[in-house]
Amino acid sequence: MEIDFYKRMNVVCKAIPYGRAASYGQVAMLCGKPNCSRQVGRALKLGLCGDVPAHRIVNSKGYLTGAGAFETEDTQKDLLLSEGIEVIDGERINLKIYGWKTEVPEINYFRDIFSKNNI
Repeated sequence: MEIDFYKRMNVVCKAIPYGRAASYGQVAMLCGKPNCSRQVGRALKLGLCGDVPAHRIVNSKGYLTGAGAFETEDTQKDLLLSEGIEVIDGERINLKIYGWKTEVPEINYFRDIFSKNNI
């Protein structure tokens, strides 16, 4: 995966609002690489995109699948709970309630940032 993808991930992940979550696929799409959701997970696990709120990123069904990116198995859950995000059965969130709603304006916003920063 190219370095620019990780730079883009840094921008997108830092933009996820407090108390909201995004899916790996959503982050990949906002980075301009819609088929790279697995690379998003890998980058978070390896810390390739810098200091980002990785706890806010879940799978497309809301499951907390990023335990490998955190110090303990419960860290992601605890951080989400601290932001007021309900964790169902200790393993998933309701993306319909807590999901980050992104539309064309957000896509264009990120496209402009990437262009201005040559990433």
